[in-house]
Amino acid sequence: MRRSSRSVLVVLASALLLSALVAGPATSQTPRSGGALSIMTREDTPQGFAVHETATIATVWPSSPCFNNLVYFDPLKRQESADTIIGELAEKWSWQDNYRNLVFLLRKDVRWHDGKPFTSRDVKFTFDMVREAPGAEGKLRLNPRKDWYANVDAIEAPDPYTVVFRLRRPQPSLLIMLASGYSPIYAAHVPPAQYRTGCVGTGPFKLKEWRHGEYIDYVKNPDYFVKGRPYLDALRYIVIKERGTRSAALQAGQLDIAMPGETTKTAAEQIKAAVPKVVVTTTATNVTDNIIMNVKKPPFDNQKVRLAVSYAIDRRALIQGVHQGGAILGAGMAPAPYGVWGLLEKDLLALPGYGKAADMKARARALMAEAGISPQNPLRVEIVTRAIAVYVDMASFVINELKQVGIEATLKQVETAQWHPMATRGDYQIGANLTGLGPDDPDANFYENYGCGSPRNYSAYCSEQIQKMIDAQSQELDPKKRMALVGAIQRKLEDDAARPVLGWRLDYFTVWPHVKNLVPHQSIFNWGRMQEVWRDS
Repeated sequence: MRRSSRSVLVVLASALLLSALVAGPATSQTPRSGGALSIMTREDTPQGFAVHETATIATVWPSSPCFNNLVYFDPLKRQESADTIIGELAEKWSWQDNYRNLVFLLRKDVRWHDGKPFTSRDVKFTFDMVREAPGAEGKLRLNPRKDWYANVDAIEAPDPYTVVFRLRRPQPSLLIMLASGYSPIYAAHVPPAQYRTGCVGTGPFKLKEWRHGEYIDYVKNPDYFVKGRPYLDALRYIVIKERGTRSAALQAGQLDIAMPGETTKTAAEQIKAAVPKVVVTTTATNVTDNIIMNVKKPPFDNQKVRLAVSYAIDRRALIQGVHQGGAILGAGMAPAPYGVWGLLEKDLLALPGYGKAADMKARARALMAEAGISPQNPLRVEIVTRAIAVYVDMASFVINELKQVGIEATLKQVETAQWHPMATRGDYQIGANLTGLGPDDPDANFYENYGCGSPRNYSAYCSEQIQKMIDAQSQELDPKKRMALVGAIQRKLEDDAARPVLGWRLDYFTVWPHVKNLVPHQSIFNWGRMQEVWRDS
C-alpha cells in the first residue's frame, strides 16, 4: 500500500520505544479460523458505542471491533508512529500543498452492517459533525475532540470514493489523529444518538447483543472487506466492576484477555505466580495521573494555590506507593522510552513538584501562606474522582499529601456516566483525574486538554501565549524545532499549574497463551479492532 502521507515529525525515538516493550503475545504461527474469546471490561460502556462522544477507554475498547477508521495504526506493531499507519476504509492517501490538503481514495467494496454501501458521504458526515462545521448533518451531545479538527477549513467529497480535508495551515499530525481509536467513521444514514444504544459499523464484528451491566456480544462479520478476516467467530466483553473479581476471573480462565490499563504490577505478579503460563506484557498506556483545578472558581482561580497543590504532591512516592513502581515520571507528554516528546529528567527537576519532597512541601506551605492559608487556618475542599479503583487509589494518596500543606480535602466519587459531563461543565473545584491521550502526538494532547474553550479542557485554563505556542509547534515541519517548542510548552504548563501531571501509568497486559496476534501498543486506545486476533485451542 502506498503511504505518501508519512510524516517527518515522529521518527525521533522509534528504537527507544521498541526496546522498552517486553516481548508480548505476537506469534509467527499460521493463524486459525474459528472460536471465541472472553474479554475483560471494567464497567458498562458509559456512552454506549458513541465513541465520538466519549473520553474513556471503557467505551473505546469494547466498541472498536464494530468500527473502522480511514486509517489505523498497524495492530501487529507495538510502536505507533506515522510510519506504522495502514489503510482501513482508505486505500491510498497523500498530502498536497505542503501539508495543507490531505486526500483520501476510499475502498469501493465496503458495506455497513445493515447492508448499505459505504461512501465518502459517511466520512464527510462524521468529521463535519465532530468539528461542528456550519451545516453539519449530525450533532453530538458531548464532543471531547472537537479541537482536534479546529484547523480543518473544509471537507470535500467530490465523488463517492474521494475525500479531501482542506486545512487552514500545515498540520502533518492530522493523519496521526485520524489513525486513533477515537476516530471511527459513523454511518451518515444512522442518527448519531443511535450509537449510544447500538452499533452500525463497517468493522470485522457485528453487534449481536448488549445486555447492560453484563456483557456485549459480537459475531463475525461475514461480509468484511478484508478477505479471511476476522479469524474469530465471536467476542464477548464481560463487565466485572470489582477489581479483585476481575483478577480472579482472569486467573481462573473465565476471561481470556485483560482490559488494557487495568492490570497493575502487583496483580500481574500474583496472576503469573498462580498461573505461570499466562503472558504478561509490560507496556505504556499513554495515560497520566493528573490534578484538574477549576480556574474559574475560588480558591483555584489563584495561581499560588494551584502551584501549592502541585508542589505538595510527591510524584515519586505516588509511583512507588500507589503503583508499586508501575508508572514513570513525566510532564505533559509521555517520556522516553515509551514516548517521543517527553521532557528529560534533568528538565523535570526544575518544575513544581519534581524536586526533593521536603523542599517541595516547604515551597507549597509558603505559597499557601501567601494566599492566607495555613494548617491553623486550613483550606477545605471537596476533591472529586471517578468511582473506579485506579482513580480512588490515586485520589486517596493525593488527599494525604494535601493535608500536609494545609488543605483538608474530602473525597467524592462520581460514576463514569456523570463524570465527563460534570467535568466538561466545570461543576467541581478540584479533581484527581486520569487523562488518556489517543496517539502520542502533541496536537492530540494540547488542543484537547489545554486549548482555550476545548470541551475537554476541564480546568478551563486559557493562555493566549500557550495557544500561540501550540499552533506554532503544530505547523512546524522541522523535527528539532518542533521538539524544542513542545518542550517549552510542557514547562510553561507545569509552571502555570494548568493540569499538574503526577506520572505516566504502565500496564501489565495479561492474556492466556492461546490468544494470538493481540499486540499491546504504547497507547491503550488504538489497538482494539481484533481483526487479526485468533485462538490457538
